[in-house]
Amino acid sequence: MTISILAVDDSQTMRDMISLALKDEDFDIHLAEDGQQGLEVLDGLSPDVILTDINMPRMDGFAFIDAIRVRADSRHTPILVLTTESSNDLKARARDAGATGWIVKPFAQDKLVRALRMVAG
Repeated sequence: MTISILAVDDSQTMRDMISLALKDEDFDIHLAEDGQQGLEVLDGLSPDVILTDINMPRMDGFAFIDAIRVRADSRHTPILVLTTESSNDLKARARDAGATGWIVKPFAQDKLVRALRMVAG
């Protein structure tokens, strides 16, 4: 079964790394540069999992998660945070906003694939 992913990160290098890590693993990957563009992409998409960075211009990951959770069509979509941040306070803030899990960059390909498959069900 193909799993649809929306990956949101302001770094082109990170978007390329995510695409490279998932391209041979039966994922349908959609990309956005920040939370604002992520919401625009989400308007025409029903991903199985959303992967988001926290520190981004225009709309950061926390605001993006908040915006996703108020939308009826994505209220229950699993959200994994993929970021360089690792403080417990930020993890708690993301969890309170509705994030499903947290992965610290740099990521291991097998760990990312396993986490995405696990939360996608």
